[in-house]
Amino acid sequence: ARAAANPIASIALVQLMRASQRLGVVEGLWAESATYSMLQAGPEFGAWIARERRPPTTAAERGAPLRVVRHDGEIDLTFCRPEVRNAFGFEVRDALVEALQLAAADGGVTSVVLRGEGRSFCSGGDLREFGTTPDPATAHLVRSVRSAGYWLSILRPRLRAEIHGACVGSGIELAAFASHVRAAADTTIELPEVSMGLVPGAGGTVSIPRRIGRHRFVLLALSGTSLDATTALEWGLVDAVGG
Repeated sequence: ARAAANPIASIALVQLMRASQRLGVVEGLWAESATYSMLQAGPEFGAWIARERRPPTTAAERGAPLRVVRHDGEIDLTFCRPEVRNAFGFEVRDALVEALQLAAADGGVTSVVLRGEGRSFCSGGDLREFGTTPDPATAHLVRSVRSAGYWLSILRPRLRAEIHGACVGSGIELAAFASHVRAAADTTIELPEVSMGLVPGAGGTVSIPRRIGRHRFVLLALSGTSLDATTALEWGLVDAVGG
């Protein structure tokens, strides 16, 4: 039903995954970004925006999007906008990329831990920012040079993610880059992008298939299936449950 309602995004996703299996991480991220950007100019995303446009973030709502704490060789990175369930917006992305770049450049950093404050690890992209990009070409350029997925992949051997609550879209796409993902028992995982006329765009077409295979990934994205922590563990999307 989801594929029938969004055939352009569905076909683009399948084509992207068939091509990406032959690509490395960087090239896969570029291909994902190009596909995502193209779909931003498409009729399915346009129809979703017309139905779902949200009011923009106000200055009063804004606080520090990411808390960075260092304990000797370990850096804790915590999404800290619980009032929006740690939605992954531009400011959060830029703060995360900056922190990851610093960690990658510091030989004294032995581990990086990614967490989320409040009820959810990360509820996905900030819907209030959808449709605000100036044009798809600029969006692709920005996404290519400000890719959190790229830096997470660089740090993968030293990276672990502690996830809980709603892990939607980018909330699981980013975490899946980690070498070890621990999910709380209340974790739920979903990829909603196809229903919006898009494909996963935070690195998920690269990170998730490397954990569960492209066929399960496409099933998850096309069907809208919500995974619980136990199933995610069985599939290999997370490495441990509890804690």
